Amino acid sequence: MIVHYTQSFKKDFLVLPEDIQNLTAQKILFFIDNERHPSLHIKKIQGTLHVWEGRITIHYRFTFIRDGDEVYLRRIGTHDVLRNP
Repeated sequence: MIVHYTQSFKKDFLVLPEDIQNLTAQKILFFIDNERHPSLHIKKIQGTLHVWEGRITIHYRFTFIRDGDEVYLRRIGTHDVLRNP
């Protein structure tokens, strides 16, 4: 799997609390190793064709799209940030 970080994801990441940034790094490694890792709770976002979300914590999520063997991490944040995935 090849992972790309969009500018939106990078911008969102930089404003996260440091503990969430550290946890995000760990969860992204889980995602790369096994995108079906149980702690990620991966699911398709309703009302979208190709956007999926994964869980960082109960309050923080990340969104992504898949294109073959490539994954584009799109956004990261609370549900308020992700209302427009």
